[in-house]
Amino acid sequence: MTICPATPSPSTNNCTPPALDALVTFIEALGQGGSPCSDIDELELHLRELTMSVETEVVARELAKFDVDCPTILVAGVVHRRVMQSETTYHASCGDVRVARTLYRSRPDQPCVAPVELRAGIVAGRWTPTAARQATWAVAHLTPQDAANMFEMVGCMVPSKSSLDRLPKAVSEQWEEHREAFDESLREQATIPVDAVSVGISLDGVMVPMKDGQRTEKRAATVRRGKKPCGPAGYKEASCATLSFYDREGIRLDTWRQARMPQKGKVDLKAWLAAETGFVLGLRPDLQLMKVSDGARDNWTFLDGDTIPAGESAIDFFHAAGHLSEAMAAAYGEGSPRYHARFQKLRRILLEDDDGVEKVIRALRHLHARFPRRQRITKELAYFRRYRHKMRYAKLAAQNLPIGSGVVEAACKTLVTERMKRSGMRWRLIGGQAILTFRALAQSGRFNRGWSMLTRSYEQTVEIPDEHGLMAA
Repeated sequence: MTICPATPSPSTNNCTPPALDALVTFIEALGQGGSPCSDIDELELHLRELTMSVETEVVARELAKFDVDCPTILVAGVVHRRVMQSETTYHASCGDVRVARTLYRSRPDQPCVAPVELRAGIVAGRWTPTAARQATWAVAHLTPQDAANMFEMVGCMVPSKSSLDRLPKAVSEQWEEHREAFDESLREQATIPVDAVSVGISLDGVMVPMKDGQRTEKRAATVRRGKKPCGPAGYKEASCATLSFYDREGIRLDTWRQARMPQKGKVDLKAWLAAETGFVLGLRPDLQLMKVSDGARDNWTFLDGDTIPAGESAIDFFHAAGHLSEAMAAAYGEGSPRYHARFQKLRRILLEDDDGVEKVIRALRHLHARFPRRQRITKELAYFRRYRHKMRYAKLAAQNLPIGSGVVEAACKTLVTERMKRSGMRWRLIGGQAILTFRALAQSGRFNRGWSMLTRSYEQTVEIPDEHGLMAA
């Protein structure tokens, strides 16, 4: 036998929603007046209210059509038996809607499922896909309170601060469950700029305040050791990676970004960057690969390792210049005329001379001989010797290849700092990753494609037993 979906309630089964009659009547009344309305603000607000009422009735009616009312259904091959019918509220982009739904359960100790939610792809149990997309995007950029205020001002849906706080965490858990498949699909849909001749990759870290960072315990341990507490106790390092395309003139054309909450070894971030780089060079082997980072050894162990293809590499020039400045300050005194003159000269040599790094090393070697007890000079001389093969800046600049890690440093600021380091904020891993995931997608131009994949993962087929077998609801 064939079982039809539950019949919608009379208020949602009419061809013309009652709210539409009120909207039409209002518009007709406006048309009959020859002079403008007395208050345009009041007009807009009332018109928006009437329009949202129409949308709400239509969405409620259409959602009700996703319901299935029969003794048993099959979900993922498992038999579920009808338990009861009840009304519930869903958050739609036009506002809250009330829908009658049938609940089913596979076993007494299992939670109920609702065909309405499975077939319509309801997100996190309460949100229509469109409403969830809008809310998640908003919270990726604003605090939940600011987002709630924004929605109230716009005048469509009005989710609470707590609902907006919970939603990104829920959808982030769903994203993490399918993350590798989603990332692969996003890569396959990506477009590499036609004018690109090189691709630059970078990674960096930024400290974020953590709720589980043992801030109090760490400071107490410092005091027990007889030291004065200082520095960002209770902070851990989040990480960012960027992959940027450049044209023949060295102009950046596009950037893909990723950010992850603190993780030992940055395993997930490195896996993403390796996969993105391999994919890009697989499609465009003609692109010149450029690796840029600061002097963190772990970064270069990864960038020079087997998972990243061979290419040009450079220590970020501004980090190198900073180390040069430290050496000059140790020799001549920071801020002195001699310091400024010597630093500016060697900085220009390092940047513009084909043999610049070797000349800088000779200068530092001379200073080391002159001031053998000044440990800062010794340390900086070792730094330039260690990375001399990554400081051929004049050669790289002549090819219009990037020599600075400003792109990934900007990502650390815009992805992490601007959203996650506001006054009083502290984060746990799941809440922080929820923000970083969707913020990175938005800044990479991948949010809508990523969201489409995510919402499809909420949809499930509901099958109805029939005397001849099974049929989809």
